[in-house]
Amino acid sequence: MFSNLKSEKQELIVNASIKEFVNSGFEKASTNQMVKDAKISKGSLFNYFNNKKDLYVYLIEYSVQIIENFYEQIDWNETDLFKRIENIGLQKLYIQKKFPHVFDFLSSIIQEESAEVKDIIKHKIDPIREQGIERIYKNIDYSKFREDIDIEKAIEILNWTMFGFAEKCLHQISTFEDIDEFGEYYLKEWNRYTKILKDSFYK
Repeated sequence: MFSNLKSEKQELIVNASIKEFVNSGFEKASTNQMVKDAKISKGSLFNYFNNKKDLYVYLIEYSVQIIENFYEQIDWNETDLFKRIENIGLQKLYIQKKFPHVFDFLSSIIQEESAEVKDIIKHKIDPIREQGIERIYKNIDYSKFREDIDIEKAIEILNWTMFGFAEKCLHQISTFEDIDEFGEYYLKEWNRYTKILKDSFYK
């Protein structure tokens, strides 16, 4: 069974498979490329999973569990929007250090058009997406914003900044062997950006 493998071996296979599904989509994804990147035999892969669809569904469930664990690490009692997004961004980067393609995979499967897996995706992913968007902005103290600020547009600007900042950090994360050291660097850098945005948006 796949679950009996050492965690390092599981992660190698998961990351190689996710990467190929992200790059090629479900229909065109090559199990030959997956086993090559994971450094295992094709026979081994199909010993763990009956077929490509079985592997794909497993990866969806695996990714959903990662997201559920991710949500558990967020301090939902934090009502400051900047602090909330800072916390979310930091936890997301920690996940991407271990599973570099998982968020790309979740984005790609939303766009997946294959009839073979579309219903499965809708059933498993749509509730998580809706719940996630609702939770991110729940119980935020919007009274901190100036009255003349369009809060929806301010949030868009904040999200764009966060997305660009996260992309920048992902290119740097591999240069840090210690993830905690990277976390300190991340927070210092992020606070420089948030100071500018807070001065623009807050009272």
